[in-house]
Amino acid sequence: MIFTGKVLKYGDNVDTDVIIPARYLNTIDKKELASHCMEDIDKNFAKKVQPGDIMVAGANFGCGSSREHAPIAIKESGISLVIAESFARIFYRNSINIGLAILECPEAAKAISEGDEVEADLEKGIIYDKTTGKSFETKPFPEFIGKIIDCGGLVEAIRCGEIK
Repeated sequence: MIFTGKVLKYGDNVDTDVIIPARYLNTIDKKELASHCMEDIDKNFAKKVQPGDIMVAGANFGCGSSREHAPIAIKESGISLVIAESFARIFYRNSINIGLAILECPEAAKAISEGDEVEADLEKGIIYDKTTGKSFETKPFPEFIGKIIDCGGLVEAIRCGEIK
């Protein structure tokens, strides 16, 4: 599974209340959630994000409440992959469960800049910054997580028979 996209970059401790503010949690409409994704930290996020873009962040990304609305809003906005120094554990699992690809790689998260073009091979555990020419190694996805991401989430992986 290979992802290529332009980087939108954020700092440390981006919590779920910033990813999708609580005032929008009264809807389950994914498009509506995506339209408000990151708006309290980046007013122009919804206007500038393009399908396939890659989000890069610092440490403890997705901290705060355990709402799955946060990874849903990110995925639905068009972000194909999130690379961070580290993730809050519940956010990490919620992301996998809804089919949002995420990678922990502190070196890449620190070195990659806003606007860089990045390619990530999740099966090999290689992140390549096409803009700077730097490569980073990370732990590859286990096969079963790759299947969940490929199917679009845990429920879909069960429906399509990839996970039993």
